[in-house]
Amino acid sequence: MQRWRGLEDIPQDWGRSVVTIGSYDGVHRGHQLIIGRAVSRARALDVPSVVVTFDPHPSEVVRPGSHPPILAPYDRRAELMAGLGVDALLILPFTAEFSQLSPADFIVKVLVDKLHARAVIEGPNFRFGHRAAGNVDFLRELGSTYDYEVEVVDLVERGEAGGGVPFSSTLARRLVAEGDMDGAAEVLGRPHRVEGVVVRGAQRGRELGYPTANVETAPHTAIPADGVYAGWLTADGERMPAAISVGTNVQFDATERTVEAYAIDRVGLDLYGKHVAVDFLAYVRGMARFESLDGLLEAIADDVKRARVLTDTYDLHR
Repeated sequence: MQRWRGLEDIPQDWGRSVVTIGSYDGVHRGHQLIIGRAVSRARALDVPSVVVTFDPHPSEVVRPGSHPPILAPYDRRAELMAGLGVDALLILPFTAEFSQLSPADFIVKVLVDKLHARAVIEGPNFRFGHRAAGNVDFLRELGSTYDYEVEVVDLVERGEAGGGVPFSSTLARRLVAEGDMDGAAEVLGRPHRVEGVVVRGAQRGRELGYPTANVETAPHTAIPADGVYAGWLTADGERMPAAISVGTNVQFDATERTVEAYAIDRVGLDLYGKHVAVDFLAYVRGMARFESLDGLLEAIADDVKRARVLTDTYDLHR
């Protein structure tokens, strides 16, 4: 999959294409319907498919300080989109100047002059342009002028998560924040993932016999509620069952909120400075302060045992 950052990165000889536009944070199951339809339409027309998204999230530019928690960084989104068959990803830097583009100017500058859209695939609530004044009706209206079709994917994906409301990034963020990993996975179509670089912490886990990877996450990352989770730690392409702790480590009166993953039954791992991924499968228990070190060690041993069972069971049913 080709990746472009900014309109100037698009090849000058780029031909017609099928385009879909959106933030697509998380590339959840609702997004997958729209992106999948764009890919299939492009193949039917024998042209490439292009996803257009924005960095940073438009809300941060329009309303500073309102950046939502990020479900997936751009590299992860690109990986997921490539898995859906997308041919090219265009990340547009969303600046104050860019936010002033009228809907008509956006169509001309992006869809017509650069991507030469043959078809545009969107959801029914798609909005674009200055003050989000453009909608799918306006997009379709200008399509007759600029020779592109508009298809609206009105299929709504829903399940048990969130009480049966339609799947959305907002719902996924809420479920993650609540520690509902089952619900988040239903919306996303996979366990929620947090990524970052392993940094040195207080090394209390090592002293207790359970060395953890202390993951320094990027700003705005959607991190689950405080607690202990079962999941996986992935480093250097290897996925390892893990017991994961999220919180401030109340046992030792720490104040910094951290994400720490213990790779079960692994000895001698040196992950400092490496980029890793932590996938959250299931909530195990909440954070607690224990009366003694023995009580803490007993709880950790039980956490590891439960995490091992949960990850083994999950793998058996994949």
